[in-house]
Amino acid sequence: MKKSTKRISLVVLVVIIVFVGKYVYDMNINHNFETITEGKVYKSGVIPPNEIESYVKKHHIKSIVDLRFPGTADLVNNPEIPQELTAEKEAVAKIKGVNYFNNGSDQVPQPENLASFFKIMDNPSNYPVLIHCYHGVGRAEMYSALYRIEYENWTNEQARQGVRTIVKFSSFDDGTPKGEYLKAYKSRKQLSSEK
Repeated sequence: MKKSTKRISLVVLVVIIVFVGKYVYDMNINHNFETITEGKVYKSGVIPPNEIESYVKKHHIKSIVDLRFPGTADLVNNPEIPQELTAEKEAVAKIKGVNYFNNGSDQVPQPENLASFFKIMDNPSNYPVLIHCYHGVGRAEMYSALYRIEYENWTNEQARQGVRTIVKFSSFDDGTPKGEYLKAYKSRKQLSSEK
């Protein structure tokens, strides 16, 4: 009995170490960078200004959509510092042929944010696009899901499930503001057909 308890404890410990290691890697080394659609859309958290160019070159990124905005009082979900936004904008300006778009958004998009985002995404010359927020697991995931609904014809539920992960205890679950927003979201095609 004691041997099996020790084995179970060891397995649980290894699983915890793997998950914590993946989280640390994603957040601090990989910046939560993820391919949404190969060669078209990527998402991430903040990439330090001195590392942006390597991501741009590796993935041939032509546009960066920054969903952060300065001055927020939410230091957990939106800890944006004006100097960080300025440093990123300046770093991107030094990379030839890359557009920088700031579309500061709350966790749940406002209509004006959607209009700006779709204007960027409707322009084929802006691709490939990197969408990012601070952590890369809230707003960047939201806009990635909206991209999939609007441009890849994913259903709302497919897009919502595509941003939910057990490891991160998703804020896109049923009953959460982001989860409910995605479930109720009406694409531009749906809205035009209802007219």
